[in-house]
Amino acid sequence: MQILLIIISVLLIAIVLLQSGKAESATDIMSGSNSDLFSNRKERGGELFITRLTFCLGVAFFIICIIM
Repeated sequence: MQILLIIISVLLIAIVLLQSGKAESATDIMSGSNSDLFSNRKERGGELFITRLTFCLGVAFFIICIIM
């Protein structure tokens, strides 16, 4: 069970690092401008797959942690 948790943890870290940033730059976040931050933006293709995979790995991680 611990080996599975370690594998899921490493995969989750890698997938989160592969995701594209939603904000344009750090200065937009610090200054409070919300130009395109909350605009309706549809995810397609690979980005949608990575988002869904992140969600599934996060749920699996959470469930395994509760079981342990």
